[in-house]
Amino acid sequence: VRMHQSFVELPDNNFKQRKFDPRSSYQLFSYTDFSAPMSEPLVKRFTRRHRLEKKDPNAKMSEAVKPIVYYIDRGAPAPIKKALIEGGAFWNEAFEAAGYKNAFQVKELPEGADPMDIRYNVVNWITRAGSPRAFSYGSSYSDPRTGEIIKGVVTLGSDRHRQDYLIAEGLLQPYTDGKSVSKAMEDMAIARIRQLSAHEIGHTLGLNHNFAASPKERASVMDYPFPRIKQKADGSIDLSDAYAKEIGSWDKRAIIWGYSDFPKGADENAELDKIMNETLKQGFQYIPDIGGYTHPNANQWEDGENTIAELNRLMKIRRQVLDNFSEKAIVKDAPMATLQEVLVPIYLLHRYEIEAVAKNIGGLYFTHAVKNDGQKPTKMVDPAQQWAAFDALLATVSPEALALPESLIQKIPPRPSGYPASAETFSGYTGPT
Repeated sequence: VRMHQSFVELPDNNFKQRKFDPRSSYQLFSYTDFSAPMSEPLVKRFTRRHRLEKKDPNAKMSEAVKPIVYYIDRGAPAPIKKALIEGGAFWNEAFEAAGYKNAFQVKELPEGADPMDIRYNVVNWITRAGSPRAFSYGSSYSDPRTGEIIKGVVTLGSDRHRQDYLIAEGLLQPYTDGKSVSKAMEDMAIARIRQLSAHEIGHTLGLNHNFAASPKERASVMDYPFPRIKQKADGSIDLSDAYAKEIGSWDKRAIIWGYSDFPKGADENAELDKIMNETLKQGFQYIPDIGGYTHPNANQWEDGENTIAELNRLMKIRRQVLDNFSEKAIVKDAPMATLQEVLVPIYLLHRYEIEAVAKNIGGLYFTHAVKNDGQKPTKMVDPAQQWAAFDALLATVSPEALALPESLIQKIPPRPSGYPASAETFSGYTGPT
């Protein structure tokens, strides 16, 4: 067992702190100042972010004094590594919107470099035993005096893409000859890795989740996305637009607010308020993890501008796939019992959309309004919308919705030796019955 400890020299004192705004989606850096006058708050709140300065603050577009560079794990498989670099590079478009040229870069970690070296912002590709639902996260080290981010660290579970591959197997059932692999499945899994790279790097740039991105057409990569499943004219499944292929419009506004470098003499707080007011006028919503349980638009793992309409649409797709579900969903020589692993994510395809629709019943729209910003702090969901949600939810528990084709049930025997039940199978206590 080896333990690595690092003593990190803190940066100079030239970092300029930026005020915290609860509407901005940035992470909070705070401290308590017990010497504050009675008329001022004890808690001082600032934004966690990297240091980024223009070479020419007066120029509309300028290179950075020191670009923000992220390095991708050399050990990641080639197609994964390529996707991680491409997804991370999404952020360059946001920094361009903030007036920077080539200020955000993504490269492969140099040979021989240690990912624990404080000089490198890194995206690590790690192996975890267990479910293909491997977790990922973005963290960072920051200056305890100012909140300046010194090093971003992204950790991605190496099996994460397998969950999307599993969903694609169930939707497409591609194994007509028992072994042929559909390129659409690989493309969907790789698209998810691109999005995931952008998402986790976003956290290390100082950004929180924004779970209210769906109503404004994938406004943020900081949302938890559900794959967009479409149907072609002939009814077949189309996964070509499963995940976003670029940074979101909200993400651009967030980077503009958090990283803009204003000319000397400018009133920074006034400029920030101006940016925020423009953002609000464009109709963006920001709802993070806290408090989103009652907001009908703040949802995880769902898609679509209207959750009720999306649930109804998804139920039709689910029904079509279930009615045609067969052994074409598993490869040649796979035990028939393993049909269950591919069936489960299709049978439960709508589960997160159900949660989203349920928030309409007794739900509350709200904003993180501040005094005099023009936002309405709260608004109850319209009664007609609540009833529409109620009807949509009732449809999901009808016998027709819950039933599986008898022919499919007869194809799935009890588990064979060597293939125990797992997180990817239905839970139960009745064994083969």
